[in-house]
Amino acid sequence: MLAVALPGIGQVYNKKYWKVPFVYAGFGGIIYAIGLNSSRYNIYMQAYQDFTDKVPETNSYEVLIKNVDPSTYDPLLYPENYAWYKERILRQIDYYKKYRDLSYIGVAAWYLFTILDANVDASLFNYDINDNLELGIAPAQLPLPGSPGMGMSVNLRVTF
Repeated sequence: MLAVALPGIGQVYNKKYWKVPFVYAGFGGIIYAIGLNSSRYNIYMQAYQDFTDKVPETNSYEVLIKNVDPSTYDPLLYPENYAWYKERILRQIDYYKKYRDLSYIGVAAWYLFTILDANVDASLFNYDINDNLELGIAPAQLPLPGSPGMGMSVNLRVTF
């Protein structure tokens, strides 16, 4: 239950100190992805708004559309170019929005994973592995109608 209150504390309680940096590195990476995708989404959304308005002073989109003459953006003179650039910006908006939203889901998934990890470690903390358990894996011949078959046999033996 400590892992629910603060991520990483469950790993510390289970004396798995080496896992704590991975817990916070996971959160750090996902939060970085949220920040990156959110900022790019905002940049492309502003560029789309500037591209589709009629005000010539708003030109934040010119930084994003490179190696092209700005006169080809005119919707009256070059309607096919205008539609293509507009669609291109919209695709970028959808891309960054999708991955921003997936990153938010990733935070929740990573949080649940760290709780599950701490819970499993706590459950198996006192699990006794001794010499009374034996696991054997060997090839086996399976009787199949018409032809011989090959397989694997797994034998588990517990002695008390």
